[in-house]
Amino acid sequence: MADVVAELQLFQAIADAGSLSAAARILGSSPPAVSRRLAELEQRLGVKLADRSARRFRLTDEGTTYLEQGRRILEQLRDLETEVASRGGTARGRLRVGAPADLGRRRIAPLLADFAKRHQGLEVHLVLSDAGLEVGEDGLDVALRVGFPDDPAVLTRKLLTGRRIVCAAPSYLAKHGVPNCPEDLLHHECLCLARRYSLQNRWRFIDATGPKVVQVQGTLTSSDGEVLRAWALEGRGLSLEAEWDIADDVRDGRLVACLDGLCAETIELYATYLPSKPIPVSIRLFVDEAVAAFRGQAA
Repeated sequence: MADVVAELQLFQAIADAGSLSAAARILGSSPPAVSRRLAELEQRLGVKLADRSARRFRLTDEGTTYLEQGRRILEQLRDLETEVASRGGTARGRLRVGAPADLGRRRIAPLLADFAKRHQGLEVHLVLSDAGLEVGEDGLDVALRVGFPDDPAVLTRKLLTGRRIVCAAPSYLAKHGVPNCPEDLLHHECLCLARRYSLQNRWRFIDATGPKVVQVQGTLTSSDGEVLRAWALEGRGLSLEAEWDIADDVRDGRLVACLDGLCAETIELYATYLPSKPIPVSIRLFVDEAVAAFRGQAA
């Protein structure tokens, strides 16, 4: 089998070079030696693979078939070796991960640091943004994002399911009152997240009558969810927050969940990455670890 692979590689080199002499230079051999090996290959196959002279080298029909099929075989062998090698247990190289800002700071940053500590040959870079990171567009190896990606080619693993809730600081509610229904939000200062292409000012709810959407207003917007949370804590307005980001604030009384009994939209956190053959070991291992870290958690 090794001889067959060597013959395929030899013939591909000759065909790509366009002549025996050029192939000999590339292979670090001599034209007579390359010519002899080609002749031995033709003798073994029982067909002529190329018409050749001092000035001309042209593949025969049989040579074209051998070249095309041989390329595919060599590519499959390379893919096989890469896939098997990728199943090792050590991540190496550089891994760029993007995540929502608050969740990224609290949960993903320590997870990545521990991951890098166990894989000494790996460099990691964490990008934090609530503007809507995309794995391809932002040059990331893995993008942790809220909501399923628009690109159907992107691979996904679900990490977390939760919901968004309207909340505010006790000081804001004492001054401006507590909203009792979604329509009451129209009379409040609402803090809105600015994504890459849109302002998230259409807040969605579900009550006994079904889903409804309220287009809220406010003077403060930001592309950083942590800024919105800080403004909410300062009593500057109502904010629509992922429950997993503010659970501690609600538990400790720094923020109050409003519209109790109404369900804002359910949200899901996905790990997304581009398809490749095979998936690089650093991406595969990190995504597996992220899935395990969030397993069984609802928020």
